[in-house]
Amino acid sequence: MQYEQTFNAIDNILRNEAGCSTELDYIEQTSWLLFLKYLDDHDRECEEKALLSGKDYKPILTGYMRWSQWAAPKKADGTLDTVNAMTGPDLSQFVDQKLFPTLRKFQETATSAKTLEYKIGEIFAELRNKITSGYNLREVINLIDQLHFQTAEDQHEMTVLYESKIAKMGNAGRNGGEYYTPRPLIRTIVKVVNPRIGETVYDPACGSAGFLCEAYNYMKEQIHSTEDIRILQEDTFFGKEKKPLPYIIATMNMIFHGVAAPNIIRGNTLAENLSQIQEKDRKKVVLANPPFGGSERGEVKQNFDINTSETAYMFMQHFIKMMKTGGRAGIVIKNTFLSNGDAAALRRLLLEQCNLHTILDLPSGVFQGAGVKTVVLFFDKGTPTKKIWYYQLNPGRNLGKTNALNEDDLADFLKLQQTKGDSENSWSVDVATLGEDCDLSVKNPNKVEEKDERDLETILNTIDDLQDEASEVMLKLWDDVFPSNDYSLFGKLRDDDENGIWDNKEEER
Repeated sequence: MQYEQTFNAIDNILRNEAGCSTELDYIEQTSWLLFLKYLDDHDRECEEKALLSGKDYKPILTGYMRWSQWAAPKKADGTLDTVNAMTGPDLSQFVDQKLFPTLRKFQETATSAKTLEYKIGEIFAELRNKITSGYNLREVINLIDQLHFQTAEDQHEMTVLYESKIAKMGNAGRNGGEYYTPRPLIRTIVKVVNPRIGETVYDPACGSAGFLCEAYNYMKEQIHSTEDIRILQEDTFFGKEKKPLPYIIATMNMIFHGVAAPNIIRGNTLAENLSQIQEKDRKKVVLANPPFGGSERGEVKQNFDINTSETAYMFMQHFIKMMKTGGRAGIVIKNTFLSNGDAAALRRLLLEQCNLHTILDLPSGVFQGAGVKTVVLFFDKGTPTKKIWYYQLNPGRNLGKTNALNEDDLADFLKLQQTKGDSENSWSVDVATLGEDCDLSVKNPNKVEEKDERDLETILNTIDDLQDEASEVMLKLWDDVFPSNDYSLFGKLRDDDENGIWDNKEEER
């Protein structure tokens, strides 16, 4: 609860900050401060371990760059040294003119692009301090300084709350929501795809790195040696992100989850020429929720054999090309992919080159505020599809902001998916029965749609009866609120209704 209260208090301060106007700004500014506090705790913990083992440790941040020096200097009793703690214009000037420029240079001085130092340089090259008031900045720093990241419990609580802040970005408009996928859905997809240590995991439209973080959480349970740890840290997770803010958040999100130097690149995946992809570039596991409905320049579209203006369809071609033979994928995509005529050639390519073994049909409301229906495609590369198992998710309630998708909703899918058995919500389709357009529309044969057998006259009479019942209820409510001896304006309106005046006007219309 400490983290939740602190995050809420920080948001309240930033709402009064002239440089911050949306949830996107709040999380961006909270993130870089959290990150520097996290690094300070990390350095302190490593120093203590090195001291106990008799080894030397060089902190990542030294001198006045350390949080404990510039942000929260302490007195001997551990309380804030208010005399030496900068605030107001002095604090703002230090952050803008000394702290940020120094951190940006880490990209130049780091020994390797695979180091945390290099990632720090990358992150601060994309950031700027938007908390223009040094007094507001001091208040936020004091709150963040109360948080600690030494224990696993601390880190878990912080990452859970950090994810919730990422989810709130959706409230700031599509720019936030387009790179947030509900975590229960991601965890389910990861379980079905089942990535193993030694396999590479790739998300070329990684957003806030939700898929990569959840894949790491899943795979770290498989660790049996120090070599396993090294493989997970350095050679397993790869992401790309086009936009600067989600790139920053993705990098920090992975570091918070435990990956010290994430292999996340900022760049436009779709601008890469598919013909130049070599075997060494390919990945074993692809997990993604590609953006749809976007636009790309003409030269980008030329990178793809199947011509399309839909970004999600371009990404699908990229996924197939980037997968190793025997590779596995779990992809969220708009459900129109299953039947859209423009995607017929792409569906045919997918069915010919991959085994599309499972389609999970999601109900409306899974993606809050998006207003679209989606499906999840699970496929393996290397053998053509012969049979597709469908599952139509039916949580038994309307999903929304206050009634979100949870893992219990997906439990039956996970259980049945192992055997791909038939049920009220699941069935299989032979690819040989598909037409030339390879229409993959969700058509549940196990649910009989109820048909209204009534004739038109019966339906109209029923409507009239319902209208009469509604009128009686409204008149009773009217009587309760405005007694019959009340000759005010509302009483006059009621009398008019009883005299049929409004009915006459309705007939005139």
